[in-house]
Amino acid sequence: MLDKITPPSPYRTFSRREWAKLRDDTPLTLTAEELEELRGLNERIDLDEVVAVYLPLSRLLNLYVAATQKLFDATKKFAHISDHKVPYIIGMAGSVAGGKSTMGRILKTLLARWPNHPKVDLLPTDGFLLPNAQLEREGLMERKGFPESYNTPKILEFLSQIKAGKCGVTAPVYSHMSYDIIEGKTITIDQPDILIVEGLNVLQTGRPPRDGKAIPYVSDFFDFSIYIDADEEVLRTWYVDRFFSLRDSAFQNPKSYFHRYANLSDIETRQTANRIWESINLLNLRENILPTRQRADLIVRKEADHHVSSVSMRKL
Repeated sequence: MLDKITPPSPYRTFSRREWAKLRDDTPLTLTAEELEELRGLNERIDLDEVVAVYLPLSRLLNLYVAATQKLFDATKKFAHISDHKVPYIIGMAGSVAGGKSTMGRILKTLLARWPNHPKVDLLPTDGFLLPNAQLEREGLMERKGFPESYNTPKILEFLSQIKAGKCGVTAPVYSHMSYDIIEGKTITIDQPDILIVEGLNVLQTGRPPRDGKAIPYVSDFFDFSIYIDADEEVLRTWYVDRFFSLRDSAFQNPKSYFHRYANLSDIETRQTANRIWESINLLNLRENILPTRQRADLIVRKEADHHVSSVSMRKL
């Protein structure tokens, strides 16, 4: 019987145990109390997970940033220029309920504690969603989170300014309570060493401009990209579980956009969560998010218990 031939892959895949060994002597600079603050709703993550997964990832990213800083110095010397280095941008993509926000917050904290890049910012792309009023006018409320529901030119303009080294670049802010953009409120990104940009469709491609003048994709600004991966049914379970938790917490607030779900029975809650998952989030995952997985530099594979089982790193 012939051995099964493994097809060639642009990735090198590490088991959890293999990946954990790559921590080397990276110190744990995060406490259990800090992790509790960073953990998302229903996220099961402890310091063992940080040690096994996040410390090796932090070390890898630190090496990449340091190498980029050396390249910048070499280029500056070559070209006889006095430019300041621009932020190193890390893109993070994946499904709704996949844990992007938690991973972003933990990485932000760990990376900021390396001495050569102490200023690290995190920016969710939710702020670049079109306002609800516009989505309703254009019949896109049921497509919220899909590529067409974002103000892509505004995202590209923001990232262009960041990569140009501009000071005090502002971005809009999104409220998960009102499920809408907060009018007049912005967040300022002021020349960080590292900027983490997380969102559903940040690795999405599209039709390039015909004149060749503009940078067409958000991911073109990324120096490194991460995709958080999990099976569809696992993601569904996480989404439904989170919906239950929100029903008993945030949805109870009369100001919440989803307050109408606050008094649903358990059966009604499960039915509603599954309906939203299937009609919006699963559709978006299949059509737009999952197809971008192979564009990432690193694919982090999560299992039903929220623990990372393997990491695939693109070969150089």
